[in-house]
Amino acid sequence: MTAAAIYARVSSARQAKDQTIGSQLAALREHAATSRLDVPDDWVFADEGHSGATLVRPGLEALRDLAAQGCLDVVLVYSPDRLARKFACQALLIEELARCGTRVEFVKGPRGASPEDQLLIQFQGMFAEYEKAQLAERYPALQENGQLAAGRASCSARSPSPIAVTAAAGSDFHRALTAFSPRSAAVMSHEPVPS
Repeated sequence: MTAAAIYARVSSARQAKDQTIGSQLAALREHAATSRLDVPDDWVFADEGHSGATLVRPGLEALRDLAAQGCLDVVLVYSPDRLARKFACQALLIEELARCGTRVEFVKGPRGASPEDQLLIQFQGMFAEYEKAQLAERYPALQENGQLAAGRASCSARSPSPIAVTAAAGSDFHRALTAFSPRSAAVMSHEPVPS
């Protein structure tokens, strides 16, 4: 059986209180069971109240340490923005885990290794970073109170979602993506992938 770990993250105390990490973990466990993946209880890592703009998170660091031991085949994450809010951090983590022989599989997002899937992961990472910047710009009071990280943290702190966008921006993006790659557009909208 394939050895798997689960990683979940919420950044705010409100999200932690509202049990959104619980819903992530439930979806990840269900996906693991459906995919016939073995997930030991001590290989479930969760960071509650930690910003995705930094790599310094206790659960993430423990997961990275486990992967470095070479005993992990796959890490299940709900969506790319749960792994990291910055595209560069996502890419760094995915590459680091791949060097350890561990692949990252998103429950909500691209699951393959095709160029289109990699492009979608990159787009989702960029949108997550953009969304974070928009929140910081719109809600400076949250930023001043420390409730919203402004993205000042570096991806190199250790060592080398569904994304919410406006309907108009999402529609424009989907049209552009459809023109570029119908397969990628189908994956983004959770439609059957054209062959």
